[in-house]
Parts: sequence; structure tokens; C-alpha cells
Amino acid sequence: MQKILIQLDTDSICSSFDRVVAVDAGVDQLLSYANINVDNVEALVHGAIFTRSPENLHNTAIFIGGSDVNAGEELLKKVSKTFFGPMQVSVLLDSNGSNTTAAAAVVSASRHLDLGNVDALILGGTGPVGRRCAQILASQGARVRVASRSLLKAQEACQKIKQLVEGSKVCPYESTEEGIAAAVDGVELIIAAGAAGVQFLTADEWQAIDTLKVAIDLNAVPPLGLEGIDAIDKGVQKGNVVCYGAVGVGGLKIKTHKEAIKQLFTSNTFTLKTTEIYKIASQFA
Repeated sequence: MQKILIQLDTDSICSSFDRVVAVDAGVDQLLSYANINVDNVEALVHGAIFTRSPENLHNTAIFIGGSDVNAGEELLKKVSKTFFGPMQVSVLLDSNGSNTTAAAAVVSASRHLDLGNVDALILGGTGPVGRRCAQILASQGARVRVASRSLLKAQEACQKIKQLVEGSKVCPYESTEEGIAAAVDGVELIIAAGAAGVQFLTADEWQAIDTLKVAIDLNAVPPLGLEGIDAIDKGVQKGNVVCYGAVGVGGLKIKTHKEAIKQLFTSNTFTLKTTEIYKIASQFA
């Protein structure tokens, strides 16, 4: 029986990136739908669950994507509510590539650091990728500083992480000159996950942090978030700091994405989100 992946994209045009990865992951048939929201998704879910017998539903799966992470999360809730009893299929949520990118970034850092005993700073920590980097790090026992241009948003992100990760050690910071100066004090890991074209630190600034061991910049659009880190850097030593750029992390991100799609077809009951995707990425540490 053929493996069918149903791509539900919240944007007006389905992501070609997600389509290519699905094909490379070995999907037999890819059914892509754009402009999907909570009001029009139910019929598509019914089409997925009523066309095959329960024992064969593991051959059908759903991928939720699009650029709007909040819309993707709401769509997942609606999809899950539409399932009942054995009539369900596995679902992968990776809107804006946020879960796979965050997982790949943290796994890259884990190759050089003990995440259970590290002070980490997430710049752009309230964005889709940044918040998930913070969540994953907190789940591994790291002490995480979440920085944002809005202190209120940083506080809200930290509160949400505390709800998701019991005993998490997260602290909000404002991305002002004084706030960043305080946030970088004593950090061993920095992940820059801000919007494209936003530079957080110059090369002189991050290289002057005596305690810094790993720096990861997930922005591939100039000016980069951490000046002096090239997009293609992958474990490159610069002074005392191991550096990764967006492309350097991207290979692991795509590998994780492919493996997640493959796992969808081993059961009809999986829901793969941040925590589950990090476990998949960790296989490649």
C-alpha cells in the first residue's frame, strides 16, 4: 500500500521546500493543499481517515506547515479533535520549519557542551525558532536566558516554557544595550534566532565574552545575527568559540525533517511536535 502524505499549508502557496523534503523522504504520493485553516480542514481530515481501514491508516499521514506558527498550532488542535477512536493518522507539525530548525540547533550545541549544566542565551527568543530552542534547552536542564526587544514578550515566553517543562530554569531579558550586556554575562552558548536582517552582536562583542564556547546563528540573510559567523560554518573554531551558521545547521535540520516524515508511517497515532522532533534529531548527535 502506498504511503500518502497530506500537506496542509496555512499559506496561499504550499511550501516547495516542504514538498521537496517529503519526496526525498520516500513518500509515494504527496497531496498538497494551501490556504488551510480551522474552518476548512475537517473535510480533508475525514478524507484521510475514512478511506482506509484502521489497520492500514499508518500508511496515511498529515504534515502541517506554512509560515504562521500560531495558525499551524491551531490547525493541529482542530485536526486532533476531528480524530476519534481508531480513526486517526499521524501528524507532523513544523510550521515555518520551527521545530526541526530548533532541534537541529540544540543538537549541534550538544556535540560540544553538557546541556544539563550550561548557561545559554537565546537572542530573538520569543520568535518561532527561538522559543523552541529555549524550550528544548530547558528540557535538557540548561539555564536559559530568553532575550527579546519586548521584555513583556520575553516574560510571557518564559512562563509558557515553565508550563511545558517542569522545573525549567528560564529567565527573561530585554534586548536593549544594558539588557544584552547583562544577558551575555557568563554564558557558554548563544543561539541567535531573530528575524532576517537583524544583527544582535558584532564579532568583537561576542568574541569578547570570555565564557562563550558555542555560538549558533540561524539567520542566513545579511546582516547576520552574529557578525563574523558565516552561514556555511559547521563546527568551525573561531578563537575559543565553536561556530555554526544557518546552512551549517541546515543539513541536520533537513535530515531530521526527513526522518520525522518516515516515522509518521510506522504508526497512525503519532503527533510529532517540538519534544518528539528533538528526540529524532538527537539520533544524529
